[in-house]
Amino acid sequence: METYTAMRHFADSWGLLAMTLFFLGVVLFIFRPSAKKAAARASAIPLKED
Repeated sequence: METYTAMRHFADSWGLLAMTLFFLGVVLFIFRPSAKKAAARASAIPLKED
């Protein structure tokens, strides 16, 4: 099997599944309830004075 064909087959099947699971994991990580405090701190960084 040619390398390109093998990589294309992997990307069409398992690669798409891996990217979808990674995306869902990032979304769940960002929108978890305990992240609210960290997001509030990060949003105040530009307003802090040195």
